[in-house]
Amino acid sequence: MAIGENNLNILTRWLGDVLQGATFLTRLPVPLNEETQARPLATVAWSFPVVGLFIGGLAGLALTIGFQLGLHPLVCGLFAIGAQILVTGALHEDGVADVADGFGGAREIADKLRIMRDSMLGSYGVLALIFSITIRAGALASMATPTTAVLALIAAAAVSRAMVVALMNQMEMARTDGLASGAGKPTGEGMMVALGLAAVSAFLLLGAAGWVVLAVAAVAAFGVGMLAKRQIGGVTGDVLGAVQQVTEAAVLLAAAAVL
Repeated sequence: MAIGENNLNILTRWLGDVLQGATFLTRLPVPLNEETQARPLATVAWSFPVVGLFIGGLAGLALTIGFQLGLHPLVCGLFAIGAQILVTGALHEDGVADVADGFGGAREIADKLRIMRDSMLGSYGVLALIFSITIRAGALASMATPTTAVLALIAAAAVSRAMVVALMNQMEMARTDGLASGAGKPTGEGMMVALGLAAVSAFLLLGAAGWVVLAVAAVAAFGVGMLAKRQIGGVTGDVLGAVQQVTEAAVLLAAAAVL
C-alpha cells in the first residue's frame, strides 16, 4: 500500500510539473493549486518538451485540417504556425523579435539589453518574425507527405523546448533581473530528463532521422547561445525564446531535407 501511495504521489508531482510548465509556455487555462504554483520554474523545466508535444499536436491538428480542406501546402503551414502562436501567446516570437532588434540595433551591451526590454518593435524584429514564420511554414509545405509534416512539427515543438532547458542549464544569465533570471537554473538531472524526452520523441516520430534532427537542433541552439554570449555576455528570456524559434526552424528544415 505504501509503495502504491508513493507511486501515486510521484505521478501527481510529475503531472503538477507538466501543468506548471504549460502555464508558463501557453496561454491555456490550466488548473493549479497553491503548492504547484509555488515551485520554481527551473524545477519544472524538465517538462517543457512534454508541453511541446501538446503544442505541436494542436498545431498538427490545424495542419491536418488544412490539408483535408484541400488548401495549398503553404497555407496549411501558415495555419499550423498560427495555431502555435495562438496557443503560446507568441511567447517565443516575441523573444526572437526582441533579440533581433537588440543585437542589430546597438553596439554596447547596455544598449542592446535596453532595446531588448523595450516593447516597441523595430525593423530587425519585424524581419526576424517574417523569416521565422515563413521558413517554418515553407518547411512544412515542402514535406513529402502531410503525415510527415505533422510528425516533424510535433517533434520540432518538443526538441526545441528541450534545447531551451539545456541553454538555461549551461549558460550564464546576462541580467540579474528579468524572467530568465527569476526562473533559476535547472539541475543537470532536469536537463538530462528534458533532452532524453526530446530524443525519445524524435526517434518515435521520425525514426532514424531523429539522429539528424537532434544534431541539427543542438548546433542551432548552442549557436544562438554562443552568439548571445558574444553580444550580451549570456542569455535572457528573450534569447531563450529565440533559441526555441531558431531550433524549431532548423529541425523542420532538416526533416524536410532528409524525410
